[in-house]
Amino acid sequence: MKIIGENSGTREYIADCCCINYANTLIVTTKGLDLELPRVLTTEIIINLSRNRFEDYLPSIIGDLVGLRTLNLSHNGLEGIIPASLQHLSVLESLDLSSNKIGGEIPQQLASLTFLAVLNLSHNHLVGCIPKGKQFDTFENSSYQGNDGLRGFPLSKDCGGDDGVPQATTPVELDDDEEEEEEEEEEEGDLISWQAVLMGFGCGLDSSLICRR
Repeated sequence: MKIIGENSGTREYIADCCCINYANTLIVTTKGLDLELPRVLTTEIIINLSRNRFEDYLPSIIGDLVGLRTLNLSHNGLEGIIPASLQHLSVLESLDLSSNKIGGEIPQQLASLTFLAVLNLSHNHLVGCIPKGKQFDTFENSSYQGNDGLRGFPLSKDCGGDDGVPQATTPVELDDDEEEEEEEEEEEGDLISWQAVLMGFGCGLDSSLICRR
């Protein structure tokens, strides 16, 4: 994931970040609201990189950020698919990937995120069936608007056939060589880019990360 400077063509990453365990008073943007946290006694891990110019694929390494409670990457230029590794963010409460160029299906594994209270995947290129059960039975149409290829509750388009079984979406097939080369390039680029982001902020994967523009 990278952001390109307009003039120089060099990579730069935009976000304010600090690593903390305690804070007196802190205002964070989460779940679409500005919240004031007085005397934070427990560690809150929040990543807000919204409204930048990040592009490229959303890397699966995000699934290693265990303990993450809020992830906001909205209003960027991210492409590719939603990595199934997000299922490992077991305490995630808010996920906002809206207004990007993300395609493919919503991973069914995300239905296991029992703490997920806010979901915004609107205005992408998502297709296929919306996961069923648990938290996904509570989200409204606004979570998915602007994705014409999505089907299932709460949208008006039925996901399954006459027997109620979800219909599989046919993926775009690549030649073996092309697929292997694409995977290698994606993994290498993702690792380098995300290491640069985290190192630039001075925050490791095991640190508390609170980022806000």
